[in-house]
Amino acid sequence: VMVYQEQVMQIASEIAGFTLAQADMMRRAMGKKDKVLMAEQKKFFVEGAANNSVDKKVAGEIFDLIDKFASYGFNKSHSAAYSVVAYQTAYLKSYYGPEFMAATLTSEMGNLNKMTLLLDECRKMGIPVLGPDVNESEPTFSVKDGALRFGLSAIKNVGSGTAEEVTKARSEGGKFENIFDFVSRVDLKSLNKRALEGLIHAGAFESMGHRRAQLSKSIDELIQFGQWVHDSKLSSQSSLFDVLDGEQAKLASYPTFPDVPEWSQGEKLNREKELLGVYISGHPLLKYEEEFNSFANVRLGDATTIEGIGAAKAAGIVVDVRRKIDKKGNTMAFVQLEDFTGKGDLIFFSDAYSKFQNILYQDSVILVSGKAESNGDSVRIVVSDAYPLADAAAKLTKSIAVSVSVDSTEHSKELLNSFKHMLGNYSHGNCQIVFSVLNKDSKPVIYKSSRYGIKPSREFVDAVFNLFGKENVKLLS
Repeated sequence: VMVYQEQVMQIASEIAGFTLAQADMMRRAMGKKDKVLMAEQKKFFVEGAANNSVDKKVAGEIFDLIDKFASYGFNKSHSAAYSVVAYQTAYLKSYYGPEFMAATLTSEMGNLNKMTLLLDECRKMGIPVLGPDVNESEPTFSVKDGALRFGLSAIKNVGSGTAEEVTKARSEGGKFENIFDFVSRVDLKSLNKRALEGLIHAGAFESMGHRRAQLSKSIDELIQFGQWVHDSKLSSQSSLFDVLDGEQAKLASYPTFPDVPEWSQGEKLNREKELLGVYISGHPLLKYEEEFNSFANVRLGDATTIEGIGAAKAAGIVVDVRRKIDKKGNTMAFVQLEDFTGKGDLIFFSDAYSKFQNILYQDSVILVSGKAESNGDSVRIVVSDAYPLADAAAKLTKSIAVSVSVDSTEHSKELLNSFKHMLGNYSHGNCQIVFSVLNKDSKPVIYKSSRYGIKPSREFVDAVFNLFGKENVKLLS
């Protein structure tokens, strides 16, 4: 493409006497296929050629040839270039998946929607994603032993300068023994209180055995300790390290952590989300992954999933609720929902809001249905129905399909007897059990239970998973 553009500009200069600016104007007109501007450019081209002793007819034919090629030459050259890039990226993703995803995530740092989508792709590809770690992470995303490691500079309030200083100190002095060693060796001009807090809350010291809650309560003391060590080194004054021997000196001089309980898993996840933009050490939706896969037909981070569907169903975590009074004086709400793939917007008009307001709060895990639309990048759903995702199995499951291989010791007669006994405990419902029995060297045979009508619940679904394994159980709505 660049070669062709340069040739067009050179022809315009040599034949029509165009200046560089005039030749670039003609090139842009051709690229945009602007017919009005092209007609004007042809007039200037022919007149310029005539002044340069080139026959007007010949000049017109030359311009028409350039114009004709522009109508398909750009497309063909772009297609060829994109095809090569598509092949190269597909090859890299296939054979160097972790490295490819690390590079792609690094290029999208700061774009949380893209990062969420890419990290979900890592999950689907089976690539382990590890949180940030001051002893393992690089400033950007990196790969070690097939696992993708979060980059330090991707942590909110840390930044590239601090990340570079951390990796520099580690490179010069080896891995950090503990957080006291960390604040003693990293340049405190880069490691301010907010940066240290970001590292702590993101779990970057957890591999050292430190608890996040204790470190969070001790940030001021840690900064003061690090400053004391740095000042002692600069002033060449003797310190407790010089009086006592080795490890004894270190232990005697370390500040004492407060005795506070560790944060709950939910609080850890929320702080990770705040600082990294995504969940790393877990995801609130993982508990309901089967319901998500069975009942949600829309992926909030992928607007193409709303194409060709009727009623849209989306499941996720409520991350923001904004209430508003409508023209009739009734309350409505704009809700932001997030699933494994990204975020989408929900609109609860007054009627829907009055019905479902009790489940619209921060971190609520819900399933909604309604009419979906897209502006190209994001999904928006006008909600007609909503309920907690934990209730989805009981409300939507019409049958539970269980795949059983009769030739496998994994699903033995004893296991089936256990399942039969369990069905008796969950009977008195309308949900049908469907068995797909896989016999060796034959197609699966489908059996529907006429004896047991089950009332599905989360407890029942988990019990079936434990018996047969998630991969052998499907919930059918």
